[in-house]
Amino acid sequence: MAVQRVLIYLLRRDLRLSDNPIFHEIDRLSKQSPKPFTHVLPVYVFPAQQVEVSGFLVDVDATSPFPEARSEVGKFWRCGPHRVKFLAESVWEMKEELEKVGSGLLVRVGLLGQVAQDLLHQFEQKQGQAHVSAVWMTMEEGVEEKREEREVRRAAERAGVDFKLWLDEKYFVDDRDLPFDKPTDLPDVFTSYRKSVEPLREAPRSPLPTPPSLLPLPSFIPDQAPPFAIPETHDGLEAALMKPLEDEPLLSEPPSFPPGVTSAHPFHGGSKEGLGRIQNLLRSGAMSGYKDTRNGLIGTDFSTKLSAWLALGCITARQVHARLLDFEEGRDEQYKCAEGYGKGENRGTAAVRFEMLWRDYMRLCTRKFGPRLFRLQGFRNDASYPWRTPGAGEGGAEVTRMVQRFLVGTTGTGLIDASQRELFLTGYTSNRARQNVASYLAKHLGIDWRIGAEWYEANLADYDVSNNWGNWQYVAGVGNDPRGQARVFNPVKQACDYDPHGEYCKAWVEELRALDDPQEIFQGWKVGQDRRAELGLEGLEMVERPMVKIDFKVGSRGKGGHGGGRYGGSSRGRTSGGRDGDKGRGGGSSGRGGFGGRGKGDIRGRGSGSSHKLVVGRSRVVDEAATRTSTDLS
Repeated sequence: MAVQRVLIYLLRRDLRLSDNPIFHEIDRLSKQSPKPFTHVLPVYVFPAQQVEVSGFLVDVDATSPFPEARSEVGKFWRCGPHRVKFLAESVWEMKEELEKVGSGLLVRVGLLGQVAQDLLHQFEQKQGQAHVSAVWMTMEEGVEEKREEREVRRAAERAGVDFKLWLDEKYFVDDRDLPFDKPTDLPDVFTSYRKSVEPLREAPRSPLPTPPSLLPLPSFIPDQAPPFAIPETHDGLEAALMKPLEDEPLLSEPPSFPPGVTSAHPFHGGSKEGLGRIQNLLRSGAMSGYKDTRNGLIGTDFSTKLSAWLALGCITARQVHARLLDFEEGRDEQYKCAEGYGKGENRGTAAVRFEMLWRDYMRLCTRKFGPRLFRLQGFRNDASYPWRTPGAGEGGAEVTRMVQRFLVGTTGTGLIDASQRELFLTGYTSNRARQNVASYLAKHLGIDWRIGAEWYEANLADYDVSNNWGNWQYVAGVGNDPRGQARVFNPVKQACDYDPHGEYCKAWVEELRALDDPQEIFQGWKVGQDRRAELGLEGLEMVERPMVKIDFKVGSRGKGGHGGGRYGGSSRGRTSGGRDGDKGRGGGSSGRGGFGGRGKGDIRGRGSGSSHKLVVGRSRVVDEAATRTSTDLS
């Protein structure tokens, strides 16, 4: 019997069969004679430094050999329940889709380099049966991701196995088409980068076809290393991932899901639903209206909601672009009833391309700045701002309490509280809300912006390392925003503009539903003492002791639209227009040791001179014309 020549493909955030350059190449090579490989082993590893894997322990009393997957500053689970669910769905669909084309997916937990080493070692024991000829994986940006690539490369080299790192082709502009060769040549201002790759409609490459079949799995399948075991069903996989998150929830006293509200992100992971979402947006006309509705707050179709699939590589930006072209050129009759069909690029489709380019740009910033993505001083290396931090030391206990109220949504600022509750309960909050939340924590409270970035990492279903951390830096004033610290959002004015009747705030902050006056909805402390008892507001901390009192007079006109169902319907109203080797992140919490981290940076207390209550004048208000997206295509 001939020895099987095995290719190991380590998947990370490239969870798709279509428009996947590695699967495309495997299909091409399988038609050669002789074939360089006779079998392919696709492998997905739940990375123990990012996703808590103790739920996979065979013995419930055993201790995981890995430190808990918690964030550095806030000690939150790094991958919370909403993202875990979306990730598990995406991985399992990948497994099922590969099985349909004659292959499969090996699911493992651990550190990628160690898993690769173990796989190669087990195959070495089967030399007469199977031999690993090569290990392939897709290149990604991020300190941890680069560390994984180095460790897998070393494991392959020690085993005498070829290693290849492929370009990540899920982005809008292919790396091979960038107008510069070195990461340091990336402009520090997005507009300069955009102009260098325009016209955007002509920038992407065409998607690759879906392979009709793949080489089979090898007859020998390596075991999961102890003390873990991998469940054989999707339900079992999700339960193992959820177990530690349920045993130790992110919040000890979480907000309850308010009645009459539906999630704006009721979607499931996997390529099929992601591609279907693109088609639905085009058929309904929502894609064409995106430019006018993207600052909405309620409903499923005010924005594309494609970001979760893009983040995991379930779909690619060029697949989105290709379907936009089909619509614009009148090449796909399933869209023929939608406004704008066959009439070329419109405001909405152009805006979607613009936002996909923002995703590209943030990823390229990660490539350029490396571990500075995670440092308090940011891309600017700005150590001038006296950030407040929770914990021990002068004022630390007060800041700890402030952070807790910020997380659970009891700050007393309606838009912030609504967004924070929606985020925790659904894994989603809108782009407009995200910008306001980030500005509130960093600019109004002066608290270490990384706490907010970590909280979003834990809760967002659409978390993407470059877009999340880069955009928190941007709003905090330490990233690549040319205005820096000068950009401050006034969440009361923003609520007036985008939630003029308080519909969104009352949807998620149930305590406010008895109120009608937007001025009181947006800042509950403005309800008179004589009315608080009858309205059920007496004694509520967010009303009695707001964290910030904002000086803004609510007028009668706002720029945001509303419509659809009371709390769950559509909201489609129109609005106006370093080095890879650098260490980072620090040790994990608990007694399980620590991973190598992502970014070093001193945490400096703000001092006793800052006020708990801050008055923000109109001169510091930023309107929508001066802002940009914070977590695009969300």
